[in-house]
Amino acid sequence: MGSDLFLFGTTFLASGVECVEALTIVLGVGIVRGWRSPLIGVAAATVVLAALVAVLGPALKLIPIDTLRLVVGGLLLVFGLQWLRKAILRSSGYKAHHDEAEAYREEQDRAASAERFTGDGVDWYSFTVAFKGVLLEGLEVVFIVLTFGAAQGKIWLAAVAAAAALVVVVLAGFFVRGPLERVPENRIKFAVGLLLSSFGIFWSAEGAGVHWPGSDLAVLGILAFLAAIAALYVNRLRNQRAPAVSQAGA
Repeated sequence: MGSDLFLFGTTFLASGVECVEALTIVLGVGIVRGWRSPLIGVAAATVVLAALVAVLGPALKLIPIDTLRLVVGGLLLVFGLQWLRKAILRSSGYKAHHDEAEAYREEQDRAASAERFTGDGVDWYSFTVAFKGVLLEGLEVVFIVLTFGAAQGKIWLAAVAAAAALVVVVLAGFFVRGPLERVPENRIKFAVGLLLSSFGIFWSAEGAGVHWPGSDLAVLGILAFLAAIAALYVNRLRNQRAPAVSQAGA
């Protein structure tokens, strides 16, 4: 039960972040140029993503579980460390925080200045931007759903978590009628980076034949260790940056 909650929660958070970024793109172009073409693009991208899950999901079940966990764990570790590295740099001030409001304004400016190429009643600029945005952000969701779900043998649960995140983000966007700039996206990315890295270490070691003390509870120990290391790095980088900022201000 505990591992299922971790699976659902991690997939939900990671998928939610990607859905927020996709929503910002769709809103930016839809409000300026109309909704019909962007929504067609969203639907087309969703069909492609669903097809990927439908095809790759059953195929992954044919791979021996230890081999699958070794490969999936390695991929998650690489993916998670990328998220964690960016989150550490943002928290320490070396990288700008992602600003959904600014991204929304930039998307609107591009949509307003782009020429209108229409055919069969479709605004192809709006269609392409929405399709590309949803597809690119959605591919990361598909990766998380397939890797997390396959490693636990519960792709359906990961898919439900991703779908729940999508529904929550879409409903929030509908009621707010704007970018979800108040969502603590950077903090969520920090948490997701820690979770992905923790599961990556756990599953890759299991696939290599390691028997963790405490079984699934070992993930909590790995998570606590990584969180402590990340906090140390954030503190160290902040201290390194402080003199440079003071000199620049002077």
